[in-house]
Amino acid sequence: MSKYFEYLHTVGFEETNIVGNVYYVNYLRWQGRCREMFLKERAPEVLADLQDDLKLFTLKVECEFFAEITAFDELSIRMRLSELAQTQIEFSFDYVRLDAGGSETLIARGKQRVACMRGPNTRTSPARVPEPLVRALEPYAS
Repeated sequence: MSKYFEYLHTVGFEETNIVGNVYYVNYLRWQGRCREMFLKERAPEVLADLQDDLKLFTLKVECEFFAEITAFDELSIRMRLSELAQTQIEFSFDYVRLDAGGSETLIARGKQRVACMRGPNTRTSPARVPEPLVRALEPYAS
């Protein structure tokens, strides 16, 4: 399996529902958080570009669930590059529970498609994926 960017997370009570398992919307939040931490750690030049006129529009998000998790479960959210086009990127995510004794359980799988855009908010248009982002993503291609 290809290399992945990893975001580690401990589930908190605020992420669970009345039954005690993790509320589904949190999986999508964790995708976003993983992507943000990737930019911070691996492509800081892109963060500066986002302060200028680069915009990363999320076009599509999906998640398929295999098992439930609860408060204080330790997770590894593993992001890979699924597809890189001229103006769009698709990421894949594996949600893995880190169990006692070093074993792992795949809890869910997700995807996210992002479009790169530039320009003022009223006139954005598609833009090429910035070269620093392309370079940062190369090691994570699946």
